[in-house]
Amino acid sequence: MSVRTSQETLEREPWRGATRHYDILKEGAIATLAVLVLTIVLAAVFSSPDDPSLTLKGWAKSAPDNFYATTVAELAGTSDSATYGGPYNNGGEGQVLGPIKLQKWVGVHQPVDPATDFVIGPLQGQDQSSGVAAALTAWTGADPTQQGDWATAYDTALNDPAGANGDATKVPDGDYGPVPALAEGLTTMAASGALDSVLPAPGQFFNTDNTLQILFLGDGSYLDDAGTANNLQGNTWGMMNETGNFPGQQWLAPFSFWYQLPIFNSENETGFAATLTANGDIYIMTIIIVLMLVVLFLPFIPGLRSIPRRIPLHRVIWRDYYRR
Repeated sequence: MSVRTSQETLEREPWRGATRHYDILKEGAIATLAVLVLTIVLAAVFSSPDDPSLTLKGWAKSAPDNFYATTVAELAGTSDSATYGGPYNNGGEGQVLGPIKLQKWVGVHQPVDPATDFVIGPLQGQDQSSGVAAALTAWTGADPTQQGDWATAYDTALNDPAGANGDATKVPDGDYGPVPALAEGLTTMAASGALDSVLPAPGQFFNTDNTLQILFLGDGSYLDDAGTANNLQGNTWGMMNETGNFPGQQWLAPFSFWYQLPIFNSENETGFAATLTANGDIYIMTIIIVLMLVVLFLPFIPGLRSIPRRIPLHRVIWRDYYRR
């Protein structure tokens, strides 16, 4: 009789060992109570903070200078959003995986024009003071080259470390056109709370697409500072179980792990390490995809599928069964 036949016969035989009374209802009640207590205690100790949502109003009120400077950067085309590339615009090459330029090849399929979408459009969507209205007329009446010259000149002067250094009151006189008035108008509009309702999608009452708000917030320091304050930066394994009542982000743990490796978060490296850091998202996504494929096709991969036979750990766990 083969070993397989012997095991199958053993599995079919009635149990002749020791027995005892088992109350499944009592066991289930105890287990439910224990899990409930543990859930309440662990939630109280380890739950994430229920902080209020970050808003454009909060940004404009708590850091008006940064909001103002970010608005100028949107008009000048120097913000992160303006230079991001696909799928939003053609402002950059995007991340690459060796010769594979996926971000560029995918192209622009969710177009975002920061100057229009973040500044000009929202200002035009609300009644403005005479000064801001005149600035809007001057901006829209100028050609793109003139708009770029105005915004670039003001952006350079505003962020000159040896000059204004971010302080609009210290910017020297120059040919900045309507840019200062537009930036001041949007800052005032945001501080009033009006920009939070206008920016998502003008004319739509119900909207669940927060792309524009997130991109705009990401261009300034307000969102980044909030992440730092809550230990949510990449180098601190930051993840939070928000927003609202949606599921938490534990599924991001396999991705977050790789970002902690120095080769993917180096700041002053050169060569290959700098390439990995600059294109970390696409490299890490590729690693996760490869690992998922390995697990998915594990039964078909020679060598890996033989690990249980060569390292019979299961026989140690079920040693009583295999002994018989």
